[in-house]
Amino acid sequence: MASQELIKQKKVASLRSIQGIVISDKMQKTVVVEVTSLKKHPLYHKYIKTHKHFKADNPNNLYKTGDEVVLGAVSKPISHDKRWSVIKKVN
Repeated sequence: MASQELIKQKKVASLRSIQGIVISDKMQKTVVVEVTSLKKHPLYHKYIKTHKHFKADNPNNLYKTGDEVVLGAVSKPISHDKRWSVIKKVN
């Protein structure tokens, strides 16, 4: 059973994954992850740091505020807001 979950996690990771920091773990089985990226301004060609929040599935409540995690895309929505699942913790 554990090997099937690892295979599933590897498939999810290969589809699409993003890295961010957990900023809230107050909900049951859900964490809010902030992902930071750099965008180039079209006119001034300066890089601007942007932040986006994603709600991700955290079924066993393993990840706490401040943890750096990798999110993997899930094929179908888990709930109204959740489209991502936490794959692993970085560091």
